[in-house]
Amino acid sequence: MITLLWWHWALVGLVLILAELIVPSFFILWFGLGGLLVALLLAIVPDMSLAAQFLLWSLSSLLMVAGWFLVFKRGAHKSLIGRASAQLEGEVGMIVEAVQPFRNGRVRFQRPILGSEVWECLADEPYMLGDRVKVVSIEGSRVKVARVVPLPSEGT
Repeated sequence: MITLLWWHWALVGLVLILAELIVPSFFILWFGLGGLLVALLLAIVPDMSLAAQFLLWSLSSLLMVAGWFLVFKRGAHKSLIGRASAQLEGEVGMIVEAVQPFRNGRVRFQRPILGSEVWECLADEPYMLGDRVKVVSIEGSRVKVARVVPLPSEGT
């Protein structure tokens, strides 16, 4: 009968973690950590059966992999760095030239964005001079704006 001691599992865990350095998949790491977990539990409970050891290693490794994919969902952490919209979307400005649904206007921001304080804008509804708006998207060289909804504490 095969008997695996705690240091066998520790060695397997370390080899798998080092293999992650050679094959960067960020997947092997979790199996290595599962091996270290089994080594730790086997050091505490030395009479654990071989089947229980493999079951614990498999379950802990798969739970860590699943936990990783739940925490870091694909696409959820995409960066907007390098995109012009990264600096504009959500920015609040004031209308300085009225805008109509089929007529461009102009919006001024408090600080220059991508080198300009005033941008041509378009909107789905009319906005008058002095209305506060926020950028919802960039369409060509213009920004599309929508009304800023005041917070309840700000009043109307």
